[in-house]
Formats: sequence, structure tokens, C-alpha cells
Amino acid sequence: MFTLDQVVPNPLKDQIQASEIWQTTCTLEVGKRYFIEAPSGKGKTTFQHILYGLRQDYIGTVKIQALDQTLVLRDLGYDDWASIRQRELSVIFQDLRLFLDRSALDNILLKNVLTDYQTETAIREMAAQLDIASLLEQKCGELSYGQRQRVAIIRALCQPFRFLIMDEPFSHLDSANIRRCCTLIEDQCAAQGAGFAVASLEERYYFEYDHALKL
Repeated sequence: MFTLDQVVPNPLKDQIQASEIWQTTCTLEVGKRYFIEAPSGKGKTTFQHILYGLRQDYIGTVKIQALDQTLVLRDLGYDDWASIRQRELSVIFQDLRLFLDRSALDNILLKNVLTDYQTETAIREMAAQLDIASLLEQKCGELSYGQRQRVAIIRALCQPFRFLIMDEPFSHLDSANIRRCCTLIEDQCAAQGAGFAVASLEERYYFEYDHALKL
């Protein structure tokens, strides 16, 4: 899905030491599960934002296998990114990016309406699996951060994708809820033959990984 070749974010250009991603050649393949071990300040969120096309302040080259071809991220236009983000690449942001004045269900449906990938019944079943079914009608601003994280996880699964990028997705959840989230994510990725990368300080959660990389 992605190939990074000698990529170094400009803010980190004087800080790279023994990274298996920055300043080397690294590939993230569809169908593979990656753990990205990322100590604080080593560019965990920057890594996510580069792959999702939100930052271009780096040297080196990032390529994506998408839209049935190999593309350089810097060459992609708005329409290309819109298609990729709707059909091939999903993301769980560390800061969630929910609309706090809208209900949890509205936040999820706003994403789902773009592709009509999940039925409302399926969405409610996912919410029940993550123990937030009774909260779907509440505004996100009224929910705890851990509850919002589960809303954001369901939202990310309401589209077709070949790869899912996650940045500290469970930071405010207890062990039981993390396990539920990991099961749901693995099931949804397996159903699509999709891969994922999860970045964390040290915690590997309850996933089984194909590869572990140090940022």
C-alpha cells in the first residue's frame, strides 16, 4: 500500500536515530498488520498525517498503491485524495476529530453516507459490541473521551478500505474495552482483506502483528 523512501519530516531532521521508518526504505503492505513503536516526540502523529496526505513538510518520497496504480503522494490532487479516503484508506486520529455538537450516531452516519458501506443495523451492532449502544443519541460533547474514542473507531469502519491507520486509538480505554475494540477492528479488516498500522508508545494491545517497526 505504501512505500516510504528516505523520508524525514522537516521538524525531525536533526533527531533521527535508528529508525526503521524514517531515513530508510519501508513498505506497508495491504493485508499485513504493523505495530509502530513510537517513543514520544519521534513523529508518531506526523507519520499518520503524512500517509493520510495532511502533511508535506518532509524530504524523501512516499508512494501509495491506490486507484489501481502506483502514485506519489505529493502528486495527488483533491479528487484523487477524495477517492482514496472514501474507498481505500481509513484513519483513527489521536484527536478523534468528531463534531462535538452532533450526536454519536450523526458523527458515524456522516462518514457512512459517503459510501453507504454499513447499514444502520450493523452500526448499532458495532456500538453494542463496544458497549456504547445506549449513547448513540447523545451529543459527542457529552461523552467521556473513552466513549468518544469508540465512536471514532466505529466511524473509521464505516467505509471500504484496504488499509487502516491508527494513532494511539485506545489511550483512554480500560483493558476490557481495548480488547473489544481490537476484536472489532480485526474482524472488519479481515472481512475486507485489509491491513493496518497502529502507532503506540509501547503498548501492543490485543492485536497479533505481522511486523513491528521502530519509528
